[in-house]
Amino acid sequence: MEQRFGPVSLIPGDNSGNYPNCNSLYVEAGTKLLIDPASNRDRLRQIRDSLGVDVVLLSHWHEDHLMHLDLFDDKPLWMSAADAEPLRGLEAFFDAYNMTEEERVPWRITMSETFHFKPRVPHLLIENGKVVDLGGVTVEVVHTPGHTPGHLALLFREAEILFLGDYDLTSFGPWYGDTHSDIDELLASVEKLKTIPARTWLASHGEGVFLNDPGELWDAYVSVVHQREEKLMDLLAEPRTMADVIEARIVYKKKREPKEFFDFGERSIMGKHLQRLIRKGEVTFDGEVYRPA
Repeated sequence: MEQRFGPVSLIPGDNSGNYPNCNSLYVEAGTKLLIDPASNRDRLRQIRDSLGVDVVLLSHWHEDHLMHLDLFDDKPLWMSAADAEPLRGLEAFFDAYNMTEEERVPWRITMSETFHFKPRVPHLLIENGKVVDLGGVTVEVVHTPGHTPGHLALLFREAEILFLGDYDLTSFGPWYGDTHSDIDELLASVEKLKTIPARTWLASHGEGVFLNDPGELWDAYVSVVHQREEKLMDLLAEPRTMADVIEARIVYKKKREPKEFFDFGERSIMGKHLQRLIRKGEVTFDGEVYRPA
């Protein structure tokens, strides 16, 4: 069900707002703004044709946030400079996910048929601290890297609404498996978001509406990161290959289908933990196996 908070409406995504969809925001102001057009294709088309859309903003570059961007080919696109490169073309998109050539093969079809991907060049690159006057609605841009390098949260000042984007407080926890994702930056971004005063918090996935301070939900969200790392260290009590780490299913808890998709997720997120542990001097890698230092 759509919910309206002053000038900001949350358009719930298909699949309960979960992947491969997300919740969209529609802002009715002098400049009508649509954020992350990947909720419901028919509803977004209806908003375009009946209410109007002047500008589309992407919180970040992931496919589950741009699924229906093709409906707005003629509208200016705003996003962070740090996240613009993947939209240049499919190979740049796959590079940003650090996909192997084998992993790219099925995704070339999926990106076209499911996510309607077309290369785009943003009209405006917006950065941390920028304040945008939409005409009656003031939006402050909050750079929150870690999930992606250029992930943006948004504070709607007059309505005191904080859009969290993919810092969504779901029980799954954060994603940080891209080429340029960073666990420590992500943890710092969560701390930043916790300090921003607001009355309403909106997120990209799940129900996506928090009418009270998320409080302990932040702690539970971050604890997923630490639990993954603890389980990984327990697994490395014996030397393990990356294939062993993937088969442990630390991220997704159990084997799921399609296997290629979930194997990629395990490799990507666990790979970030392994890189972090190697930097901290807690794990070594000899080119074949990982083991405690």
